[in-house]
Amino acid sequence: MEVRDVGLGVLEIIPRRFGDSRGFFSETWQRERFRQAGINVDWMQDNQSFSADVHVLRGLHFQLAPQAQDKLIRVLRGSVFDVAVDIRPGSSTFGKWVSCVLSAATFNQFYIPKGFAHGFLTLTPEVEVLYKVSAPYAPECDRAIAWNDPLIGIEWPLEKGAQPSLSAKDAAAPLLADIASSLAF
Repeated sequence: MEVRDVGLGVLEIIPRRFGDSRGFFSETWQRERFRQAGINVDWMQDNQSFSADVHVLRGLHFQLAPQAQDKLIRVLRGSVFDVAVDIRPGSSTFGKWVSCVLSAATFNQFYIPKGFAHGFLTLTPEVEVLYKVSAPYAPECDRAIAWNDPLIGIEWPLEKGAQPSLSAKDAAAPLLADIASSLAF
């Protein structure tokens, strides 16, 4: 397993694959190897999403304490532009973002710790994303931030004039500045 720090404490992980003419085998998560890499998380739930079209944008999502979530994201089919935004109160990198292109072809993963908002934009049609979380979904703790918050300034790879496909929740998400005082992880 290869681990790359992409900044802000977010990691890109590339599991080893063992293959032959029939295909491959890989351990995508192994507790002791992850602990050795500094990721000591008790995963609670797996989630899977499917997006039919290019430019589906999901996010920026997070959960507050006591149900804040660490996430380990990977793509099973297709490709996404994956983003993590630091929203930890008092952090010297508050409001900063990092990104990574995740794809089934590159077989990489994104580890995002608690205190980050997460989102992704599909780069191909028929995208399947699988991710582990360290706390179950809790509607009372569930929050979102506007995907196009100008103070965060995420450079989404959208063609000029293209608009992403958003859920009603994501289209109505507030700006980070409007909820910053209520953040707790």
